[in-house]
Amino acid sequence: MAYADFHRRSLEDRDAFWAEQARLVDWHVPPARICDADQPPFVRWFAGGQTNLCHNAVDRHLAERADQPALIYVSTETQQERTYTFRELHHEVQRMAAVLQSLGVGRGDRVLVYMPMTAEATFAMLACARLGAIHSVVFGGFASVSLASRIEDFTPKAVVSADAGSRGGKVLAYKPLLDEAIRLSAHKPQAVLLVDRGLASMEKVAGRDHDWATLADRHAQAQVPCAWLDATDVSYTIYTSGTTGKPKGVQRDVGGYAVALAASMKHIFMGEAGGTFFSTSDIGWVVGHSYIVYGPLIAGMATIMYEGLPIRPDAGIWWSLVEKYKVTGMFSAPTAVRVLKKQDPAFLKKHDLSSLKALFLAGEPLDEPTARWISDGLGVPIIDNYWQTESGWPILTIANGVEKKASKFGSPGVPMYGYDVRLVHEGTGEELTEPGQKGVVVIEGPTPPGFMQTVWRDDARYVQTYWSSIPGRQVYSTFDWGIRDADGYFYILGRTDDVINVAGHRLGTREIEESISSHPNVAEVAVVGVADPLKGQVAMAFAVPKDASALTDDAARLKLEGEVMKLVDQQLGSVARPARVRFVTLLPKTRSGKLLRRAIQAVCEGRDAGDLTTIEDPAALQQIRDLVQR
Repeated sequence: MAYADFHRRSLEDRDAFWAEQARLVDWHVPPARICDADQPPFVRWFAGGQTNLCHNAVDRHLAERADQPALIYVSTETQQERTYTFRELHHEVQRMAAVLQSLGVGRGDRVLVYMPMTAEATFAMLACARLGAIHSVVFGGFASVSLASRIEDFTPKAVVSADAGSRGGKVLAYKPLLDEAIRLSAHKPQAVLLVDRGLASMEKVAGRDHDWATLADRHAQAQVPCAWLDATDVSYTIYTSGTTGKPKGVQRDVGGYAVALAASMKHIFMGEAGGTFFSTSDIGWVVGHSYIVYGPLIAGMATIMYEGLPIRPDAGIWWSLVEKYKVTGMFSAPTAVRVLKKQDPAFLKKHDLSSLKALFLAGEPLDEPTARWISDGLGVPIIDNYWQTESGWPILTIANGVEKKASKFGSPGVPMYGYDVRLVHEGTGEELTEPGQKGVVVIEGPTPPGFMQTVWRDDARYVQTYWSSIPGRQVYSTFDWGIRDADGYFYILGRTDDVINVAGHRLGTREIEESISSHPNVAEVAVVGVADPLKGQVAMAFAVPKDASALTDDAARLKLEGEVMKLVDQQLGSVARPARVRFVTLLPKTRSGKLLRRAIQAVCEGRDAGDLTTIEDPAALQQIRDLVQR
């Protein structure tokens, strides 16, 4: 089928289309109604149906592939590697479910998971789904104040955590951070379940803290059936990164999410039962939920859960795993590819990657030089995709599982089935239909299955934040600028709130970054808007040069800065030219690979950079601080 027809049918014959997709999962009770959009912008998918995420991810595969690999756990931090078959995963999840039950957790209760990338973290998520408990995974190592605000908002009955995580050989103790968070929170969890990895000593609080190994032994042979949940029940919440003030918990359902993931694994990620999927994300981010844990398992695939860096012990570690486990689909981030781009290209040729069908990338815009480099190196399609914590699965990409279609470097692709994506004028709400017109990317309701239901415990905030920003229209705003070409491919230009207003001219930082990164001696760049008494704001650029001489030789640095300024002048005009281009050895990023632009901006303006718990290397921000102060 032509993809255009597939997409059109998903919008024009919505109930029939999604009823077909719903057959990709098991139902205890089939849905009575497919799409209930009677109270916009809220949507209830598969109302009247009953199912369970854990059943679809684990139990239903036991009949045909009980001894097939399901969860492949690899840690280059602790030198551990273990494969769990579907039968073994079923056993471990039941054991975890029984332990949580013994701590008082039941259907509708809440469990907060504050874990490193370990197999037990997957067991905990699936055990919650099995019991009908709502889980919320908070990125491991998150600061106490930020963790406390999430505990207070989510009010968990229990917390699952560990003694410590490890990153690049550096141990980060979780228990003191968790203890302090609970002390700060007005809500106190009844129980804390702790996995002792032997990385850091722990002091247990009597009556509250419990050892996983001890309780797991007691429930070694436990059998815990799946609770059949309404499709519209809550499966989990996840807090959006960069939240200021009161945390914003994205709430997801059970049935719609199961169907969305099953369909996406087939139509977008070309997953087939018996294959192996490798997502390099973290369970603290939405990609980890959708494409480390639930998606691949629902599809009957093995999933690799990796703890470690992409360049340790060497820059070939990911590719060695692709070869060893015959990975068929891989999902990563552009930033990770840029990290690998700085390494010896021989690592890409060292391993047999013939099993790999495609590399999918998401997280931030994919620049053309990076896309071409990894495409040439791997020799497989590089498929960019654009989505958000709120969407749960891709909004824009290429559905090669429906119809083979060419990717365009710089574009994540076209709207996915179920998504009615438009471009509108931010001031008037007028729809922009001509190719090349720049507008806000919005989605017309009803939103598809798997999309957020609402903000946890705050329907009014959901409507106000997401559905009320475009004048005269109730549409979901992505808060991203975009353009669309004549073929219908979208290009994302950056956040609407990352717009710089220079002397009355509105400029997207993304456009300036693209221009600077086209210079042959620029490896990476971040552009931020900095307050200026004359112009309101000016653009400030921080770049990592390919030739390190620009970092030590003043003449070379000034020459390169001049070349970059001239390039931007030529491509975008003098108004877009940065006030300064400063050169650094690395840029500050989160551990999931996102650039900390707001922190850079704060440092440039002499403000507090805020919570930097998730920063990969604090020295990166210190470099910028030193440059600015000089």
